[in-house]
This record gives sequence, C-alpha cells and structure tokens, in this order.
Amino acid sequence: MYLSISVCAGVADAMQHYPAAWGHYDVCKSQIYTEEGLAWDYMACQPEATDMTKYLRVALDPPNITCGDPPETYCALENPYMCNNECDATTEELAHPPELMFDFEGRNPTTFWQSTSWKKYPKPLQVNITLSWNKTIELTDDIVLTFESGRPEQMVLEKSLDYGRTWTPYQFYATDCLDAFTMEPKTVNDLTQRTLLDIICTEDYSRGYVWKYDKTVRFEIKDRFALFAGPRLHNMASLYGQLDTTKNLRDFFTITDLRIRLLKPATGATMVDENNLSRYFYAISDIKVQGRCKCNLHANSCVFDKGKLGCECEHNTTGPDCSRCKRHYHGRAWSVGSYLPIPKGTANICDVPLITPSCLPNPPISAHPPTLRPFYSVSTARVCDNAMLRCQNGGTCHHHQRCHCSPGFTGVLCERARCQGAGECDDQLSGQATLYQPLVSLGLLLLLLLLICFACIRRIKRS
Repeated sequence: MYLSISVCAGVADAMQHYPAAWGHYDVCKSQIYTEEGLAWDYMACQPEATDMTKYLRVALDPPNITCGDPPETYCALENPYMCNNECDATTEELAHPPELMFDFEGRNPTTFWQSTSWKKYPKPLQVNITLSWNKTIELTDDIVLTFESGRPEQMVLEKSLDYGRTWTPYQFYATDCLDAFTMEPKTVNDLTQRTLLDIICTEDYSRGYVWKYDKTVRFEIKDRFALFAGPRLHNMASLYGQLDTTKNLRDFFTITDLRIRLLKPATGATMVDENNLSRYFYAISDIKVQGRCKCNLHANSCVFDKGKLGCECEHNTTGPDCSRCKRHYHGRAWSVGSYLPIPKGTANICDVPLITPSCLPNPPISAHPPTLRPFYSVSTARVCDNAMLRCQNGGTCHHHQRCHCSPGFTGVLCERARCQGAGECDDQLSGQATLYQPLVSLGLLLLLLLLICFACIRRIKRS
C-alpha cells in the first residue's frame, strides 16, 4: 500500500480554482512509501491559469496612430454635432496611450487607448495592435476586446507560434463577411468536433448601431472547449485526452503573439459622412487574455523575472518551456508530459543514462563508492534515438539500447576517443584518481586504527 505525501503545500488552494477532475495537474511529484523505502512518484503538471496581459509588450503599426499629437477633437458617432471629446498627448487627463488597454478597469471616467480619426479618408484607416509575450502560452479562456468607440466593421484576429515571424488568422469579423472577406458568415455554435480548427468569419460582433449597448468582441475559447468537455466544461478529462493525442488541437490554443488588425472603423451607416470624419476612429478600453505558460507538463509554476516569463522546470527538464533534458539526464529522449492516463497523467521525466568510463572496467554498482553511484543507472530507458539523442562521431543507434561506435570512439553516445595504448589513458584516468584517492586514504586510516585496537585488546587479555 502506498502513502502519498504532497510536496506542493498549495494544492488545497489550487483545487478551489479547478474542477476536481483536473486539479492534480498542479502537483509535479509526491513522495510515496514503497516496500523498498521512500521514493518519488512523478506526475504531469502545469501552471495555474492567470491574466496574461500583465506580462505582454504591445506595439502599434503605424507607430504614430495614437491620437493626441497634434491635439484633436472628436465627435460622437450617433450625433455628429456632439463634439466635446478631446485627445491631447501632452496632458495626462486627455491622453490615450496604448497601455490604457491593459490597466485596471472600473475607473470613472473610463480609461482607453484611442487612434487618430479618419481624417485621411478615403485612404483606409488601418491599425495593427501586436501583443507579444516572448514565451509560448496556452489560452484557457475567451479573448475579449472591449471597445470605447463603435466596434470595427472589419477586423481580423491573428496568432503567431514563432514569435511574430509568421502569422495565421484566428477569426475574421465583419458586418458583411461575404463582401469583406468572401466568406460565408458563421458562429462558433456552427462548429463541430471535426471543424473546430476551421477559421470562420462572424458578423455577431460588428453590427453598427448596437455599439452603444454592446462593446465587446470575443474569440470564444470556452465554446470550443465545450465541444469535447460538455456545455459546462464538466468533462475536462475528455478535452485533455483530445489535447494529449492531437497536436494540431494543442497548437490551436497555443500562441507566442496575438495581432489585432483593425481594418475599418464603425460608421453607423452605409455611407461615410466626409464632412464629419472626426466621428470615425478606434478606441479600446480593455483587452483580456487568460492563459498559462506552456511548460510541456513539466512545471507547475511560471515566474516573471527581468521582464521575461520562464517555467520553473521539474522532471529533470530545463529551458523556457521545459523543452529539453538537463545535462547528464539524457537517458532517454525528451518528451512532452502526458495528460493520460487520467487522472495523474504521465510525467515522462528525463532520466540518468547508463554511463561507463573509458579505459576502466565497469565494476558492479555495489562496488562503487557512494559518491560515484549517481553516475551509474540501472534504468532500462532508451539510450539513443534518431531525434534528440543521436549517436556521435559516426555511431549508429541500435534498438534504442546502445550506440554502435565507429573505430576510435567509445562511450554511451560514442562521445569519447577510444584509448589506443599505454600512456594514452593517463589524462582520462587522472580525473578518476582524484575521486578515488581520498576514499582510499580514508580506508587505510580506518584499517590502521582497527589494527591498533586489536593490538591493544590482545595486550589487555595477556596482562
């Protein structure tokens, strides 16, 4: 019988934030008592979801698109004669810089970013807003944009998985999808498990005169989750099973950057009033992006240090995403953790390889001094493969168990030159000698003390 001792003190608190079916993913390992003594039990784990806008960098293109330089007066969309909104970058109360898209909401009056007006009509008023994390993150809730102006009549939400080098669309938004993007209008409710990854155009968030009462534009993450987990997300185990086995599905909810492409502002009518162009602009009061650091199920926490996010890796892994094994832990190829089997998942830890030193016989493990034992492993995990643990110096991998080395090389991965004759091993042996020498000296000292004790005992008996 196994008795589990959690090493994560906050697991009880974490369980309050997650359904019971998946709260265990906050714990990377626990100690268990077995018949052989105390041992580690490793589990798949991931950081808790949080507000990711606290860690992003924002960039606007064109960079001078923010209002206020020079100062400008704006009119209301629904009333072209109500022109009492001023933007002035030199006055704090009247400035609307980009960071106001991510500040604390609830103030009165509302804070928001605002673009220049459509004063260069009929040239398009277009803005790219790029959100960058310099870290791979996984989305866990809807992306929500709250507009202070009318919602755009044409907009595209795009994602990048390679830090902004390439972009793919997430969703198109328009008052008329056919006219704007030659796409049939759809909603997320039209999607099925088979079509979940389809890129759609929706008209639900772009219609004109309702902007005063409904200012949000959404990219629905939870509705897509619900296709596998049920309408109330009660069956997250089913969703995680799909994420575990379908890389395209995992990648769909994974990003390094988001880009909001504002292509046409709200006009409220079929024709733009060229005599009142100060009515047309973009203004965003809030952006919400809920997610977690992607740590490949090898970490339960992510830290923000020196302006950069990074996973606190477990399972003998390392890197910003825990995407490689630590040095000396390449006993098998690195692998992402697994949500399966439910409920604990599989940690797929990096393991210590079986390493035998060159030019020395390989004695039994029990014969090694305790300080050397960590370098020898009885693990039966794979030693080599064709991806992460390639045999070096021309060696070939044989059944994942050993490397067949080319002449002149030896070692688990053929990483060392083979000793050819007397004297050539001296350099390699010198390192071993330094390890053994203190232990040998200690042994001789203990033996001498024992001999002295025996001699004393014999003298006492004779007397």
